[in-house]
Amino acid sequence: MAAPASPSIPFARNLREAGIAAAIAMALAIPFLGLRTVNLDQGLVVQANLRYVPLAGLVVFLGRLVLGLLAAPLRRAVAPLAGLKPPAGAQRLRPYGGPLLILAAAVLPFLPFANRYVIDLGTTALIYILLATGLNITVGLAGLLDLGFAAFYAIGAYTCALTTTQLHWGFWPALAAGGLASSLFAVLLSLPILRLRGDYLAIVTLGFGEITRIVILNWQSLTGGPNGVSGIARPTLFGLTFDRRAPEGGHTFAEMTGIAYAPEQRLIFLYLVILALTALAAYTVGRLRRLPIGRAWEALREDEIACRSLGINPTMVKVSAYATGALMGGLAGCVFAARQGFVSPESFGFMESATILAIVVLGGMGSQAGVIIAALFIVVLPELARSFADYRMLAFGLAMILIMIWKPGGLLSGRTPTITLSARKAKSMAEATS
Repeated sequence: MAAPASPSIPFARNLREAGIAAAIAMALAIPFLGLRTVNLDQGLVVQANLRYVPLAGLVVFLGRLVLGLLAAPLRRAVAPLAGLKPPAGAQRLRPYGGPLLILAAAVLPFLPFANRYVIDLGTTALIYILLATGLNITVGLAGLLDLGFAAFYAIGAYTCALTTTQLHWGFWPALAAGGLASSLFAVLLSLPILRLRGDYLAIVTLGFGEITRIVILNWQSLTGGPNGVSGIARPTLFGLTFDRRAPEGGHTFAEMTGIAYAPEQRLIFLYLVILALTALAAYTVGRLRRLPIGRAWEALREDEIACRSLGINPTMVKVSAYATGALMGGLAGCVFAARQGFVSPESFGFMESATILAIVVLGGMGSQAGVIIAALFIVVLPELARSFADYRMLAFGLAMILIMIWKPGGLLSGRTPTITLSARKAKSMAEATS
């Protein structure tokens, strides 16, 4: 009979891993905390101050050790909660969750505490929800890793900016043009990379994102280069502008409705526009998942070879996933351009793609509700912690690490099947096969 494992082995392993983490932290702390530049008479001089380096190593050592020792007990304590079933009434209320959430979001700008800051923060959160909804099709449903999704975001924004400033289009035609332009570029991108998978696919999409940003930055005659494009048209309501004074021959919203002019009216209308686009995108994705194309996306994610054996064309499936996701990214870019009134290449770097991908992964791959929760977490939490100044991003990063430790599959990793059988039909099929 084998001897029981020694209880000191987990502690020894955690101690070793904590020591390794502390050594790495001290090595990284030397250039960040131990060296500083001082402007003296002879110029910039690098001075060494290493007293904080051991402190950084000690903090990381203790944190890693405590985290490793508490991980297993906390998992055992939380495990029984995973098997709990939701209340009976929760299943009946589930179909009404989406409409109630949209209604609550639509009422937000009219609540007493809703000032310009709250409305603007809500608009930013909805833009990221729409972006993550598009990327969720490509990554979450189709399983195609995309590290350059900000390129479609930029194409939509610049298409809206150039059509409204150069061609003098209104916002609504420019919105449609931005979504279609992003979708077209996604189709052109997907055709050369159909045979790539995994890391190679991620590298190519990352390169496409950087190429798009560099082209925008250097094509000054068209995009304005680093100076960007300004004077982008704002959305209108049946031709009514939300400005204080209407252009020649036009009318303002305040004049036609008799409501006193307020600068917040334009912000509220833009918020409602992006809310409607986000709700429409979420509904569309939910419907597409139940259609053959949506089931083909999920089948492609699971096994491409099995898809081919079932007669599914992986080429069309990949192209449709890229095009549909990019369409939503382009629409979000148009709203972003109209909201800012100005676009520049700095807004569409790699960090934007990383943030959108983090929302998808954190929320749970393929989960629309998870995308909404994760977007609110990533956008709203740093703003709520703004009073902590320099420590807010540290708290945000720590929260992200803890969530990915306890929920490695995402906040809502469990998804309901796309197609479910009724109890009677499942019983009849079981009887037929027995």
